[in-house]
Amino acid sequence: MGQLDGRVALITGAARGQGRSHAVRLAEMGADLVLVDVCADLPTIPYPQPGRDALDETASLAAAAGARVESVIADVRDAAAMADATRRAVDQFGSIDIVVANAGVIQLKPATEITPTDWADVIGINLTGVWNTIAPAIGPMIDRGRGGVISITTSAAGLKGPPNMAHYAASKSGVIGLMRSLSAELGPHSIRVNCLAPTTVDTEMVHWPEAYAMFRPDLDAPGRDDVEAVFTSLNAMPVPWIEPIDVTEALAFVVSDRARYMTGAVLPVDAGTLVK
Repeated sequence: MGQLDGRVALITGAARGQGRSHAVRLAEMGADLVLVDVCADLPTIPYPQPGRDALDETASLAAAAGARVESVIADVRDAAAMADATRRAVDQFGSIDIVVANAGVIQLKPATEITPTDWADVIGINLTGVWNTIAPAIGPMIDRGRGGVISITTSAAGLKGPPNMAHYAASKSGVIGLMRSLSAELGPHSIRVNCLAPTTVDTEMVHWPEAYAMFRPDLDAPGRDDVEAVFTSLNAMPVPWIEPIDVTEALAFVVSDRARYMTGAVLPVDAGTLVK
């Protein structure tokens, strides 16, 4: 018996990185899955997005782990598309029990260089997109009457507010406020709402040339090895970044019955960056 047998989870940003790691683990725990990703590059985001082939690979890995899987290409900024993804979960699998609002993007820019379009895109995906992911699931969870779990991926940046990412930090702080309000409102329905707050995670969201250049402006063309020491300096523990599975391990606890009375919490998975 898996800890999530008979439950259905919707995961955004599922094509790679943390989303893929989450999908495979929840499948191993017995959940059936609806996997959502935009599968298209975004003009203001300075690193490539995964394609349909990446989402298909995640679906294959989750199916191999035992899940029934439905894949949906959708932009989390599109409220109608996200409502349709929830309907597909209920129609295909009979319920929606877990929502993992994981999709997110980052830009690194001084505040003086953030354009209105930059702001709209980062806030639209990281904050409004989280709301669009969660909102359609609330009614079905309440109507089913057996509770549910909502997990939102925030960031240590949403608690710490680093420089050169004002719009990103604002979006990640905003989802913490959303989580706190929803946890109070939905608690009487036994729907738990929590945030996971990672430090830097070793994914494509971190590793791109302009990011390296911002952290090592003293070098002409810095690479991954050149920035490790800088990233390590941000954490109390001697690591530059954590792995997606480290966040997944926290998610596996939060969505399981082992955390059945845990709600309204921000759980850092941050190698000590918040105490540095």
